[in-house]
Amino acid sequence: MLKKICSLILIMTMVTLISLQADAANVKIGDITHVKGVRNNQIVGYGLVVGLPGTGDNSRSTQLTNKMLLMNLGTVIEQENYIQKGSSAAVIVTATVPPFAKNGDQIDVTVSTLADAKSLEGGVLVQTILKAPNGESIAVAQGPISVGGVNASASGSMTRTAITSTGRIPGGAIMERDIDTEIGDETSVTLSLDHSDYTMVSRIAQRINAVAPAKAIDGSSVRVTIPSKFQNDRVTFLSVLENLEVTPTTERAKVVINERTGTVVIGSQVKLLPAAVAHGNITVSVSTTNEVSQPNPFAQGQTVGFDNAEIDVDKGSGSLIKMNANSNLNDLVNALNSIGVAPIDIISILQALKNAGSLQADLQVI
Repeated sequence: MLKKICSLILIMTMVTLISLQADAANVKIGDITHVKGVRNNQIVGYGLVVGLPGTGDNSRSTQLTNKMLLMNLGTVIEQENYIQKGSSAAVIVTATVPPFAKNGDQIDVTVSTLADAKSLEGGVLVQTILKAPNGESIAVAQGPISVGGVNASASGSMTRTAITSTGRIPGGAIMERDIDTEIGDETSVTLSLDHSDYTMVSRIAQRINAVAPAKAIDGSSVRVTIPSKFQNDRVTFLSVLENLEVTPTTERAKVVINERTGTVVIGSQVKLLPAAVAHGNITVSVSTTNEVSQPNPFAQGQTVGFDNAEIDVDKGSGSLIKMNANSNLNDLVNALNSIGVAPIDIISILQALKNAGSLQADLQVI
């Protein structure tokens, strides 16, 4: 009897572990989709930053803006060039308004120089109207700018710890109106996947059908009919939908390359057809020595400095690595590492493998 009880406990424990693993593998629909039509909005404005310690710009437009600003504030000024240059800068102010933003909400803004200002460090943005693409005023921005770095120069030398020609004002803009956002149409809402996937769309539609009629309409959208009891309470209905869980699909085989930084990210599903990779290690070294040509005593020549450059090219022995059929990520990485391939060379090799039809993955260059 005790043996049967122990066996039963063991089976229940295994079932529980399997269930926990299955639950852990699931994802919420709200984490991989968004409601169609519910989106951010971009706004932009032209403004003026003042209080700069001589790092502002010297443009004509900035002086005119300074003059107009003072005139609007009731100050009489005859010529714009009376204003000291370098203490202000013309800037473009940008911000992203989240959906459902309300009058009085505060949002972050980004401030960027428009002319030849060297730094916005220590500057204050003067009240700037931010507009939507249709010209409607949405928010007003103002406040001290945070650049998060230092840019200093003296006697021809310069040091910089960050880009100081662009800064941010956390909560620097105040919404002047509500952002009206429609949630679906009269009878339905559409959920859009963050990444197109036919299999995932089908699974989401099947899962939602347990609570409401749903239909996959393309590779990234599921139309859900709103039940009558939720017609006047769409927020609660969407809360129910986004907390439903589905089993995620396996990501498509993909290789992502950033040529600017030499970064290569290879997905775990990447496969290779039979191929051979040849790599020749070439090292080019250029060294420069500063020397002086001194004329003989009592000669009419002049002392002249010149550069003496030496170039060495070291071409190592080429390596040939054979890749078997259905080689995976580990095989590829180990093979490339075995011949001492640098990231920039890996990029060229992967592109060649893709062109040759061996790399069975999407090659994305960013």
